[in-house]
Amino acid sequence: MLCSCSNIKSKDKIYIGFSQAMSNDDWRRSMNEAMKLQASLDHDVELIICDANNEVQKQISQIDQLIKDSVDIIIVSPILSKPITPIVQKAIDSKIPVLVVDRKTENETYTAYLGADNIEVGRIAANRIIASNSKDSINVVEITGLVGSSPAEERSLGFRKVIDGQPNIKIIETIGGNWESESIEENFKNLLNNSASVDYVFAHNDRMARGVWQVARSLGKENRIRIIGVDGLNTLNGGIQLVKDGVLEATILYPSGGEEAIKLAVEIVKNESFAKNNILTTTVIDKFNVNIMKDQYDKIYEQRAQIENQLEAIGQQQEKYYAQNNLLKVTMGLLAIIFSLALYSIYSIFTIRKKNRQLELTTNKVIVQRGQIEKIAQEVKESNEAKFNLYTGLSHEFKTPITLILSSIESILDTAKVKGIGIMSEVELIYNNSNRLLRLVNQLLDFRKLEDRKFTLRVSKTNLYTFSNTIFKDFEREAKKRNINFTIECNDEALDVYIDRNLMDKVYFNLLSNAFKFTPDNGSISISIINVFEKNIVKVYFSDTGIGIPKSEIENVFQPFFKGSNNRKNSSGMGLHLSKELVELHKGSVVVRSKQGAEFIITLFKGQGHFDENEVMLENDMVDPNQLDFGSDYFDHESYFMENEDSNSEKYSLLIIEDNSDLLLFLKNKLQIEYEIYISNGSDATEKAFEVIPDIIICDVNLPYQTGFEVCAILKRDWRTSHIPTIILTAMGGKESYLEGLQAGADLYLTKPFSYSVLMQSIQSLLFNREKLRYYYTNSINKLDAVSSFNNVEQEFLDRLNRLIKNNLDNSEFNVEQLAVDLAISRMQLYRKVKATLGINVSDYLNNFRLDKAKQLLEKTDLTVSEIAYKTGFSSPNYFSTVFKKKYGAPPNSIRI
Repeated sequence: MLCSCSNIKSKDKIYIGFSQAMSNDDWRRSMNEAMKLQASLDHDVELIICDANNEVQKQISQIDQLIKDSVDIIIVSPILSKPITPIVQKAIDSKIPVLVVDRKTENETYTAYLGADNIEVGRIAANRIIASNSKDSINVVEITGLVGSSPAEERSLGFRKVIDGQPNIKIIETIGGNWESESIEENFKNLLNNSASVDYVFAHNDRMARGVWQVARSLGKENRIRIIGVDGLNTLNGGIQLVKDGVLEATILYPSGGEEAIKLAVEIVKNESFAKNNILTTTVIDKFNVNIMKDQYDKIYEQRAQIENQLEAIGQQQEKYYAQNNLLKVTMGLLAIIFSLALYSIYSIFTIRKKNRQLELTTNKVIVQRGQIEKIAQEVKESNEAKFNLYTGLSHEFKTPITLILSSIESILDTAKVKGIGIMSEVELIYNNSNRLLRLVNQLLDFRKLEDRKFTLRVSKTNLYTFSNTIFKDFEREAKKRNINFTIECNDEALDVYIDRNLMDKVYFNLLSNAFKFTPDNGSISISIINVFEKNIVKVYFSDTGIGIPKSEIENVFQPFFKGSNNRKNSSGMGLHLSKELVELHKGSVVVRSKQGAEFIITLFKGQGHFDENEVMLENDMVDPNQLDFGSDYFDHESYFMENEDSNSEKYSLLIIEDNSDLLLFLKNKLQIEYEIYISNGSDATEKAFEVIPDIIICDVNLPYQTGFEVCAILKRDWRTSHIPTIILTAMGGKESYLEGLQAGADLYLTKPFSYSVLMQSIQSLLFNREKLRYYYTNSINKLDAVSSFNNVEQEFLDRLNRLIKNNLDNSEFNVEQLAVDLAISRMQLYRKVKATLGINVSDYLNNFRLDKAKQLLEKTDLTVSEIAYKTGFSSPNYFSTVFKKKYGAPPNSIRI
């Protein structure tokens, strides 16, 4: 191993020449040490390190000397990209492979590149640290590295791509530095003296970040500014220590890659397979994981020091061994000396073996440490997953306020139509933007599903023209309003393809929304469906005469969060990425062309052979309730359920279980006109249901102490409440949660945001079905065997009720109070349960049961009227005759005539 340029060569070694930009900072020194250690582990490798001391011309001269020395491979860490490019090209032309590390050259003529993704470093700093702040206005200062170096340019590019898409974040100043803290201190001090406020500072390395903190501390502003650095070294003034001391808000780990560079260089020289671009993993080090990262790096450095000590000891032992071996050759003629030297040689061999065993143990320790690092990386991944889950949860939370907005708008629309109030345009504007907000929230959730690969195709046979025309009609009104020539054409209107309608609807909506967004008034938009008869494909063209896409950016339009340079409109940057992924899920493709406007071309295969069997639905899949349009067909509540019901009749009771106070109040105010309303915020959901025994229950899924599924399951298992129809409300629209609702016993499952008119119709339908079930029970209950026929909670309750009455039929003292005691419930609960199940009060049911039995005895036995009266539990024959005549219209004796 050499520390300066040399031209000494041996045929049996691999000579690696390394041109280091400079070695005056901890990060570069860490890279050098890692290279030396890795090279020392391979006896066939000779490492030559040339330090350019941050002088471009010196680095060029050193690389040129390495070329003349004909080293096997050159590793270069460029000071500046452009000046170093020609000498790298010269090495390539001389058949010497070049591995570029950390910083890139101006072109890509090098053999391979190794380093972290500097664009991703900038994105991480902006997206995961600054953009996660919820402040309305954030002022940011960017401290860049040396002008002309690729890390400085790429980190700034990644950082600004994210920041430019955040309307609440503003870069108020960019200060250029040369990677050292002294280069930016004066300019930053002037900025703080003249600027109103600085919330975040993103410095391209930890040294400049520390300089920012020192300036801020000198002005007493260090606690107001959050500083982000890059490198994450575990040294005295490295990024990890600065985060631990609270100097930095976070640092982004930027691994030096010294060990990996030597390994990759050896693979290249040995003509083994390798990737041209080798990207090292970066991660955020903040107050949450800094202690873990520091402990692991301390262990790694400790193991590295042990390995170096062991290697030094082995080297010393090898030197002793070679010395003794040479001495043995010289003194071959002297027998006595030969014997003693042989003993010593044997001793040396055993010593070396012992050291080798120690080295093996040390190597095993290193392997264990690597496993621990992988475990830590997994923990960091799980931490990131938790953050993503938080973001998903927040997206779900958006759906409740959207429900309130849309339901309120529906109510206002109803009132406006009835009263003829001229507010339709304003209401329509609110309604359309609420739907747009819902689409954006759904896109966020869909994007997360794509990241986790959780989308499942459910394709079914679909007429492509009919499907496209349905969506086409949704955009016709917008086209007419803006005088846009909006057309659809198809060369085969009978063409059927297999698609997942819900997912393909998202694709159409995104492409048409883009077309209308970027097409000016009086422009043209068209949908063309072409069945390519000679091939097994169909193409769908979405064309517009909008602003188009710059040629230099057309390859990036499907990247997540991409925003074109000519795009002055607000956009999330996810729609086209989502569309491309969904089309590819269908085994199709989507491409874009831009000439006079933009044209997106979707290519799909015909037939179903390209799908797995479990992806194909033989029948049409369930229709998503959110896709239904109830805008004009509002439900006629007065005529649907009971046309002849008296206006003064008793109202049905309804229990609403919802922890969102706004939605709870909205539903109560809307529904209390027609129903007797009881409410619960979820803390006493089951207790409230047992207390009031309502006619119907509306229950949210996300409740404080238990889920709506759990509440529903408890109520359906208890015979006091098992008869009550239950409507589940939820923001979760997946089939897994839908299945869970059905398993819990829910009668209806509505996803938020839901249409109020759909909710009203659902309530009325469930109550109507309940009335039919009451009629069935009332007319059939004495004829059915509960255990063998139905085996459900309702039937078991009614069977138990009938058996208690039947067993006490001749007991005139047996009454409703005793019946409630035997059933172990209160009299009021029994009354409400029987009323809800059978439609009559429990006293009437008890009397009817006795009278029905008495009538059977009159018709089939010779017992006297008095005997039958006492046998069926009546206190006197006269009272029996009175109630019998009242029910059947004739006295008991007349039944036998």
